[in-house]
Amino acid sequence: MSQSQQESSPDVSSADAIQPDAKVFAYHNPAGGWGALKSVGKHLLHSRSPALNARSLFKLNQPDGFDCPGCAWGDPEHASSFEFCENGVKAVTWEATAKRVTRQFFARHSVSELKTWDDYRLEDQGRLVEPMRYNAETDHYEPIGWDAALDLIAAELKALPSPNDGIFYTSGKACNESAYVFQLLARFFGTNNLPDCSNMCHEASGSAMNAALGTGKGSVLLEDFEKAEAIFVFGQNPGTNHPRMLGVLREAAERGATIVTFNTLKERGLEKFADPQKPFEMLHNGSHRISSHYFRPKLGGDMAVVRGMAKALFARDAAGEDVLDHDFMAEHTAHLQAYRTRVETTDWATLEDQSGLTRDEMEQAAELYARSNATIACWAMGITQHEHSVATVREIINLLMLRGNMGKPGAGPSPVRGHSNVQGDRTMGIFEKPSQALLDALEARYARAMPQEFGVDSVAAVKAMRDAPGKVFIGLGGNFTRAISDSVVTEQAMANCRLTAFISTKLNRSHLVTGEQALILPCIGRTEIDANSAGKSQLITVEDSMSMVHGSAGINKPADKSLRSEIFILTGIAERLFANDELGNDGVDWASLREDYDVIREHIADVIPGFVDFNQRVRQPRGFWLPNSVASLEFATATGKAEFSDDALPQAVMHQRLAKRDGWLTLQTMRSHDQYNTTVYGYNDRYRGIEGGRQVIFLNRDDIARLGFEAGQWVDLVGESDDGVTRRVDGFKIVAYDTPQGCAAAYYPETNPLLPLDHKGVQSHTPASKSIAVRLEASTRLA
Repeated sequence: MSQSQQESSPDVSSADAIQPDAKVFAYHNPAGGWGALKSVGKHLLHSRSPALNARSLFKLNQPDGFDCPGCAWGDPEHASSFEFCENGVKAVTWEATAKRVTRQFFARHSVSELKTWDDYRLEDQGRLVEPMRYNAETDHYEPIGWDAALDLIAAELKALPSPNDGIFYTSGKACNESAYVFQLLARFFGTNNLPDCSNMCHEASGSAMNAALGTGKGSVLLEDFEKAEAIFVFGQNPGTNHPRMLGVLREAAERGATIVTFNTLKERGLEKFADPQKPFEMLHNGSHRISSHYFRPKLGGDMAVVRGMAKALFARDAAGEDVLDHDFMAEHTAHLQAYRTRVETTDWATLEDQSGLTRDEMEQAAELYARSNATIACWAMGITQHEHSVATVREIINLLMLRGNMGKPGAGPSPVRGHSNVQGDRTMGIFEKPSQALLDALEARYARAMPQEFGVDSVAAVKAMRDAPGKVFIGLGGNFTRAISDSVVTEQAMANCRLTAFISTKLNRSHLVTGEQALILPCIGRTEIDANSAGKSQLITVEDSMSMVHGSAGINKPADKSLRSEIFILTGIAERLFANDELGNDGVDWASLREDYDVIREHIADVIPGFVDFNQRVRQPRGFWLPNSVASLEFATATGKAEFSDDALPQAVMHQRLAKRDGWLTLQTMRSHDQYNTTVYGYNDRYRGIEGGRQVIFLNRDDIARLGFEAGQWVDLVGESDDGVTRRVDGFKIVAYDTPQGCAAAYYPETNPLLPLDHKGVQSHTPASKSIAVRLEASTRLA
């Protein structure tokens, strides 16, 4: 059997609506270490291509190799031979597996059957190898040729009553070139319906920083971590989500920097780390601490924590202490007095109740901040996935401004993004609310009117599909139905579509939630050679969290000769949609974009600021930095200065509201260690002591007793249903864990059905996945 014909072994245990029973154990070791090395070996073997993948790792995040398909953490200026982490290995081996999903697989398994499989089992079947079309009469996917598939998409788009009935969704996996072509396709078609994964994660960061600083990106470079005297980490778990960041934090800790963590759960990666690349340490089972101080606010309490720190600083300033940078604020900021008044009139009792921390703890955190002359503030989805997320990010920016922590080495805001090119996709114009400057630049470059009406974000896209059937949904990567909230509502909405089409590398749940018609369009992966018709290998580019743009070129043969690149698929749709028909010839040579990605980069350089000489600059070993105006203390705001925000604290966050409702808890959804976004690599969560299962709920021991349950007991989780939608997930094992009272945690996407579609951030519209109201019922499942 050839490699392209191999499939996952058929002896996988039969599907079960309830996942395996998790073993719970106490984990006492540091993050990284021998456990990480063992995991690397396991995943190399599981891929069935251990030699190929081991060789691939030496090109991972290297100047002459390919960018990691996982997270967006930056690459150092002087790369070592091992610029990868445990999760990077998982991402590479998951893509470069020898397993294949063929037409024979789809002939054996109906869509109805596949819907009973869990996320891990679906993706573990291997790489998709040819285009497939859903046959509703047989309930099976069946092969379709590339020409027929692209013809169908173009025909269905043309048949829509309005361009705004098309929805063009993007995952953060898409490279800059794919993202640019995709937004061009959507806007040439006549819509700004370009929802993306940013809508579900860091939208609040962009909204807040644009308002405060005039740019939606962090100003910190990787080198700044070497110069920071203090690093404040809010709502982030780098040990699982950005493991290479642990090496940077450890180096900072070793040279004496203060690392202060605010996180509801005790996460091992933020406590201590053993670097697998330090042989002496590994031989002696050594490790090094990460956080010098670890504070655990209640879910949703971070804004009150930061405001408490500001209150302590203002009180010391009023007493004559030199703790604020008045010169910086006078020259570079606006609206300080309104903010100071707001803070000083907020009483400590309110701050303590909302934050879950004591006044002493907040004053201690303020003292740690006051000691540092160069401070970086990092944050992730523990901050951004709340109703008041934009206001919380503004509060963090306020704190940085109080001591002038901008525009100098070792200081500034650093939102740590998730998927590898999620920031780059937004730079390329993937945004449902484009700036007028972008639309004007596109019109000037292409001599074509661009749609002016804002499009739908991810939550609004679900509502549009639910309320007005007949849409065409095109997904460039990702697993939309599992990433977004309110799973039952989302799947019902997706089923209302006239056509759903997903450009993907692996099988996932979204492929099974079909519209009237459905297509799976398999594409070349990040690790693979993307060659044009003449056999020339193409270079793609990505942008990391630090605004560094660099090249990426796969080194492996594509998983199957039938695979096509994302650019091939998108330009093929465009050619059929725009050329020589009633829409008129658009004047773009789409074939030239497909044949040479340098041509795409020339288009980008003409339209997107900061990309002059794109093709030359990106071929430098580390690429180039997109300038950030904050670094030079220039602020594109109405005042021309960095602007303080005087937002009021929420009247009550979720944990405060639920304190008055007997039996209810605030739930946060999160990843396991064997997971990246919606991709589940296995059933283990090593650092939290979980093995062999995912349907667990982490609870405070006092909450377990108060609610009348026991650790190890099976429960069902029930969410709010005020809108008439029943929200529940069944069969979860209680795990006693170190989390504040009233605050629970469980994995997504299994618990996404509990999150109402309208429970989202103010301004950001990001699903409030870290503040879900739930109650527990005893389950009928036996332990």
